[in-house]
Amino acid sequence: MQKYINYISESTHFSQKNISNIIELLESGCTIPFIARYRKELTGGLNEVEIDKIATILKKLKELEARKEVVLKSIEQQNLLTKELQQKIEQIQTLTDLEDLYLPYKPKRRTRATIAKEKGLEPLAKQIMQERNMNLSEYSEEELLGARDIIAEWVSENVSVRQKMRNYFNRNSLIKVSKAKGYKENSKYEQWLGWQENAMKSASHRILALFRAEEEGEVNLSLLPEDNQDAVEVLSRGIIRQNNSASKQKQKACEDCYKRLLAPSLENELRAKLKEKADIKAIEVFSQNLRQLLMSSPLGEKRTLAIDPGIRTGCKIVCLDANGKLLSHDVIYPHLKERESEITLIRYVKEYDIEAIAIGNGTASKETERFVRKIDFSKHLIISVVNESGASVYSASETAREEFGDYDITVRGAVSIGRRLQDPLAELVKIEPKSIGVGQYQHDVNQNLLSESLHKTVESCVNQVGVELNTASYQLLSYISGIGPVLAKNIVEYRNQHGAYSSRNDLLKVKRFGEKAFEQSAGFLRIRHSKNPLDNTAVHPERYSIVEQMAKDLNCKVKDLIDNASKREEINLSKYIKGDCGLPTLTDIVKELAKPSRDIRTKFEEFTFNNGIDSIEQLYVGQQLEGLVTNITAFGAFVDLGVHQDGLVHVSEISNEFINDINDVLSLNQRVRVKVIAVDYERKRISLSMKF
Repeated sequence: MQKYINYISESTHFSQKNISNIIELLESGCTIPFIARYRKELTGGLNEVEIDKIATILKKLKELEARKEVVLKSIEQQNLLTKELQQKIEQIQTLTDLEDLYLPYKPKRRTRATIAKEKGLEPLAKQIMQERNMNLSEYSEEELLGARDIIAEWVSENVSVRQKMRNYFNRNSLIKVSKAKGYKENSKYEQWLGWQENAMKSASHRILALFRAEEEGEVNLSLLPEDNQDAVEVLSRGIIRQNNSASKQKQKACEDCYKRLLAPSLENELRAKLKEKADIKAIEVFSQNLRQLLMSSPLGEKRTLAIDPGIRTGCKIVCLDANGKLLSHDVIYPHLKERESEITLIRYVKEYDIEAIAIGNGTASKETERFVRKIDFSKHLIISVVNESGASVYSASETAREEFGDYDITVRGAVSIGRRLQDPLAELVKIEPKSIGVGQYQHDVNQNLLSESLHKTVESCVNQVGVELNTASYQLLSYISGIGPVLAKNIVEYRNQHGAYSSRNDLLKVKRFGEKAFEQSAGFLRIRHSKNPLDNTAVHPERYSIVEQMAKDLNCKVKDLIDNASKREEINLSKYIKGDCGLPTLTDIVKELAKPSRDIRTKFEEFTFNNGIDSIEQLYVGQQLEGLVTNITAFGAFVDLGVHQDGLVHVSEISNEFINDINDVLSLNQRVRVKVIAVDYERKRISLSMKF
């Protein structure tokens, strides 16, 4: 384990002591949110991202060790394992270096070289390899060809040669795009025909777009150095040492080695490397967008009427109580029967004392919003357009069927829209993250890596915000540290059978809910009406005794510490430092007492689109509009202008200053002022700028 700690410390520059503690916590079953929040003394205050980095490197090191065991066993079974070779393998630190070293020993199908060896040509190959002065005229061309095949394989499997040529490929390979047989006229990939650039410098989103075009059979891609002769010269350098007949055969073998063995192999490696690099970037963008969407401002516990807009099939409406419970549903036709629809909405608003109206941003959204805003409800209502991406996925899901099995999927969709306004996080966790539609090329990237990253993102957001134990769905509870789907269902089942939880300790009565699960999860769960006020804070139960001692020392109750700032100011934190409870934990406790159950998400603000502008046909160059950022990619941000087609602000049009990361200056649902710089009415493309 120490070698892992040393390596991770060198890679991250974190202290070995902190890394050792984190590994020990991870190995004992602690989650990253728990470690980051409640074990700061052991981690040196490292955050979730930093702890996850340690966990990721540790995982890769373990995978490397597992692969080493397989390689050692394979070589040993061939009776080729020496102490020197074993030592080399054990010292290797990357999977690429391990595979390079293993290549000559790796069991393979019959190759041209193995066939030549079977013909007894290996001695001749060795003589040529040594560049001896010899009369090669006594050998047939077939024998010389066989010897060259053997030499070509030897060269291609040489560790130093492969590393040298790999570096050459990485520096000099060009990605070139040409038309394929399956190319379609007026293809969306037309702009890329004839394109070429240094492969390693190609933007991640472009790599994914080109790989998709190739997968669809519209283009052919090559990723090779432009000068084959130069590549062969680099390969031969250090291999060809003489100038005789054997050297000439060796040179031919090198040329064959490059063309037949090394170039295809290294091109595949480069493809994989570029794909991995592009995947990581795309997944990073998706995760950042997902985090921003999940952490969107919640309206809170407001009685809500939600509208799923439509024209021909009408607008589906639902009424929800403050906790998102479905009270009633109906259909109105405001674009066909305006007065009748108006009366219906006024009746529902009055009957259920509605406080807010949520309108989905799909078809007829703008027209529906304008209709709603014209109505005199005799009271102020919050009216907000809600991004409904993924609502249809939720409507048809098993989760929706469990909740609303007796209702049509259109009703389920409207419920989802309303709940998204009330609490985006609580509702969006019910949808597969990939279906929310806030990434780029999410179907092209490594799906396992994407799912793992998005799960971590959702888990991080849920635990940062915290969950009300007595109202949370099992989907939301399943993301809480240490819980998971099975325990989450058990928690809800216990709640249904025994009523509301009165304290965090009640969790220990839940089936299969042990001490470890309690340790990992309790601090992230809230009970608003618990007798113990600390149950509605992020203070962990393991620290309740410290807070109680603080109150006792100040001759007051715990609630007084929460309600009275002057009492908190009297606390001498140094007095309570002991054992595993240091100043970081004590500081967090006092901060939490000051703002118990505070929602860290920003406060909700209403937004209204540009009045009178409903379609792309009303846009013109130079026009300035207000919009909402709906998606962020590596190449720019998409902005909803309320015209049923998002516009693109290319990264070059966001600011006059250099931008290292778009997410540093823009976030999802952010209000922005933009200027129209181009409109393609036929292809429905809108180009925008934030430069004024």
